[in-house]
Amino acid sequence: MTWWLTLAGRLFIGALFIWAAYSKLRNPWMLFAMAVDSYQMLPIWAVEFVARTLPWAELVLGAMLIFGIWVRWAAVGTSAMLAVFVTGVVRAYAKGLEINCGCFSNNEPLTKFTIVRDATLLAISLAVAVMAFLAHRRARHSS
Repeated sequence: MTWWLTLAGRLFIGALFIWAAYSKLRNPWMLFAMAVDSYQMLPIWAVEFVARTLPWAELVLGAMLIFGIWVRWAAVGTSAMLAVFVTGVVRAYAKGLEINCGCFSNNEPLTKFTIVRDATLLAISLAVAVMAFLAHRRARHSS
């Protein structure tokens, strides 16, 4: 049962990360850069770096989860990214910034739902990471 839940979580987070990457990559990177900049957290050089690289990192991590490649590390990567995302949206919401999330499209306003959704995704990703490490540990000790 745990294996099936872990697989479902892995495929869900992987597909979600691929969708997030696709939604950013299909538009000019500058649109995503404006969303990143609206959080008022990074200098302009870092905004450009994030806008150009984050979608590709999401795509790679999502594919790794879906295809079962280095699942432990891919899940740690998605969890770390989601932790940063949750921190950013909570901070922006607390500051009263009326901005677009930038998560899946440029027309998605940042709301309480964004926080709940991203926190739930973080919990799922963390569960996948923990279960992947436990499965690896069990496999090493049984051989």
